[in-house]
Amino acid sequence: MSTIIEPRRRQVRVLATLGPASRTPETIRALYRAGADAFRINMSHGTHEAHAEVIGHIRALEKELGRPMTILVDLQGPKLRVGSFARPVDLRKGAAFTLDDDKTPGDATRAHLPHRELFAALRPGARLLLNDGKIALRVKSATATRIDTIVEVGGELSSNKGLNVPDVVVPMAALTEKDRRDLTFALEQHADWVALSFVQRPEDVAEARRLIGGRASLLAKIEKPAAVERLTEILELADAVMVARGDLGVELPPEEVPPVQKRIVQTARRMGRPVVVATQMLESMITAPTPTRAEVSDVANAMYDGADAVMLSAESAAGAFPCEAVAMMDAIARQVEADPSYAERVHFTETFPEATTADALAAAAAQIVQTVGARAICCFTTSGSTARRASRERPQVPILVLTPKLATARRLGLVWGVHAVHTRDVADFEEMLSKSKRMAIRTGVATAGDRLIIIAGVPFGTPGSTNVLHAARLTGEELKGYSR
Repeated sequence: MSTIIEPRRRQVRVLATLGPASRTPETIRALYRAGADAFRINMSHGTHEAHAEVIGHIRALEKELGRPMTILVDLQGPKLRVGSFARPVDLRKGAAFTLDDDKTPGDATRAHLPHRELFAALRPGARLLLNDGKIALRVKSATATRIDTIVEVGGELSSNKGLNVPDVVVPMAALTEKDRRDLTFALEQHADWVALSFVQRPEDVAEARRLIGGRASLLAKIEKPAAVERLTEILELADAVMVARGDLGVELPPEEVPPVQKRIVQTARRMGRPVVVATQMLESMITAPTPTRAEVSDVANAMYDGADAVMLSAESAAGAFPCEAVAMMDAIARQVEADPSYAERVHFTETFPEATTADALAAAAAQIVQTVGARAICCFTTSGSTARRASRERPQVPILVLTPKLATARRLGLVWGVHAVHTRDVADFEEMLSKSKRMAIRTGVATAGDRLIIIAGVPFGTPGSTNVLHAARLTGEELKGYSR
């Protein structure tokens, strides 16, 4: 890639979902210009052919701009739904309602449940939530063919509405047959990240990792209480995590979601895993050009907590103002990061380096930046692990990442503070030093008189060998022949 694009003037990343409102090359380019750092492809909607076309547009923009573009493919997961109804029915509070294995259309007394694994898993007292939690049922009894319930919260129910089971670990694999086909497609399209939906247990993540085989990074979406309970185990196997507040907000009481969100962000930060906060962040901007004050505060709080990225769903995929929504995320991030208290707040979560040379050097780099007033950290990396370690420390300067692997540069698009450049590897220490200075100048992160903190591994090109930390100063001579 010949052109070097300047970094964003912010550290938090913006992940924008693409859809009917944003699938054209022109709109994707406009979203990037407005502030999108990464793009999400939602496999719950659309065809492989349509998604391949959109991915092609992103890769074409990447080539045009000379900046690695990050693509996340989000698998649908095992969405539970009730069967069909001849017409919508009204469930009354206190009424009896049965879910059974009879495929005939439902009525006000019963409905088909096309998920036989649930019949054996449910016990008396368990809650069933229908239609995004608008209807609540309480299980009275369950057999191999029917589940008898009492309606606790009534409402209108129609065909194929979603079903949530918050009190039970559902004996279902996190990857359906559709997900497996979609995963194959994602890997064939060289997606950078794959998001796994409705994770319940570490085994779900382990199975996905086995199928991916290192061809993409894996993000676990936390949207079920069972996953929250085993969060640390799940994060040990995942490359990143998402606070997916849609279904999480259905299965948990609303007042429990904020502390759970903070717990997930805090745990991910401590474990050095990138964390994305998602769902309804600027929901009103689906139909309005400006957000509510509460939404702005919600986004800002996620940033103050130290989230790596914030995500737009329908706002950018199907809303009337996709570019405005991305620009608003960008504006909020810039304002938050300009707050003098931001650096202190983002370090409320203490991160402790592991007993490795790489972790020790990353922690030292952040400290040296603060002590000597360096303008940037420059990382040479093959796998991206050095960059992620540096990011975990939340330094107060950009992290310029130089990597010979385009796949690594792309995957780092979800990591806080990182600006990745795909470039040839270096052969020796002197070349490392000169390339660091040259790239710092070309990207605009530093100029004459500025200090750089450089992290690398010797021998060069060997993954996991981070063992060098060097402080350098740029001179006027090094500016000659280079322009931004």
